Amino acid sequence: MHIHGLIEDSATLANLCTRLAQQPFITVDTEFMRENTFWPELCLIQIADTNEAAAIDPMAEGIDLTPLLDLLVNNEDVLKVFHAGGQDLEIVYNLTGKTPHPLFDTQIAAMALGQGEQIGYSNLVETYLGITVDKGARFTDWSRRPLDKRQIDYAIADVTHLSEIFPKMLEKLRKTGRGGWLDEEMERIANPENYRNDPDQAWQRIRISSRKAEVLGRLKALAAWREKEAQGKNLPRGRIVKDETIADLAANPPRKQADLTRVRGLSASWGGNDIGGRLMAAIENATAMPASEMPARDDRKLPLGKEGALVADLLKLLLKIRARDINVAARLLARSDDLEALAAGQRDNLAILEGWRFEQFGRDALALVEGQLGFTVRNGKLKMTRTEQPQD
Repeated sequence: MHIHGLIEDSATLANLCTRLAQQPFITVDTEFMRENTFWPELCLIQIADTNEAAAIDPMAEGIDLTPLLDLLVNNEDVLKVFHAGGQDLEIVYNLTGKTPHPLFDTQIAAMALGQGEQIGYSNLVETYLGITVDKGARFTDWSRRPLDKRQIDYAIADVTHLSEIFPKMLEKLRKTGRGGWLDEEMERIANPENYRNDPDQAWQRIRISSRKAEVLGRLKALAAWREKEAQGKNLPRGRIVKDETIADLAANPPRKQADLTRVRGLSASWGGNDIGGRLMAAIENATAMPASEMPARDDRKLPLGKEGALVADLLKLLLKIRARDINVAARLLARSDDLEALAAGQRDNLAILEGWRFEQFGRDALALVEGQLGFTVRNGKLKMTRTEQPQD
């Protein structure tokens, strides 16, 4: 494989992208910094096919990333391969308003191949290639220039290894017939709505026990205010106000700005400064959340009761057995919320009762809660056993 030097000019990047656009797949990774900013700062982009690989410097003066971004989000003929690519997709979305498509995530594929629920990149490389990844540059400040050869080599290795691993994973998926299992998951993570930042929806990330319309209305207003402050200052949300303080302010709103001096989590200076004034304006202008926006009560979160909890535990046991028997990560088959909902009597809108999940697990799960399936021990191994009639 030909490894290019660090690409810092538009012409070289455009030529590379023209060649990569003819390939069936490319592997992609990014290096970024976000510890001290709201928006992740893109510092390096690595890309490869089976013939060549390169690192691109998005911080290089005058470089035009358009050909690369077009390749990622507008070329439907080239499959984009990532490992645990959620943050990479977020960065591309922030730049383009779109996500790479079609895409393949090797961490999710590993779940279908029984290699754990969140296998790390280093372990994946060791499993498929027998190579120990050099982690020496792992904590590099990627925003500092110049980057040295060791840093660039470390970064490019991420995509060169992935270009070897992907075909091996694909072949395994074909042999096991599990490729189709991943289609839904890949489309889910590629959905641009996952990465859209809407300040009016920011309140949904904050935990609060109250379901009063007035409290939730203030929570929505305060969360939106914080989101705009953080974006405008390019600071992490928690540097503006922490979640627990936002929730406390929504539930117990101060009457006047001077009262902010007594709010835990706020500096005393907020009692008289501009940002404190903007916070108070958000509270004062908040309106009760309309019924159409009130969060629906989720039956999955309601108490199951002692019997329901026991049924949920049995379903979790069944999930472990089934995942072991077919050698797949349990989390790919079902999530705890779905199991608890099934135990509570819900039958609609459950992923485990649809498609391949129903075939592989849901049918047995339904049979268990309906008394048509039980457990037995054979040769020291826990097995499932079917009954002729529902058990009393």
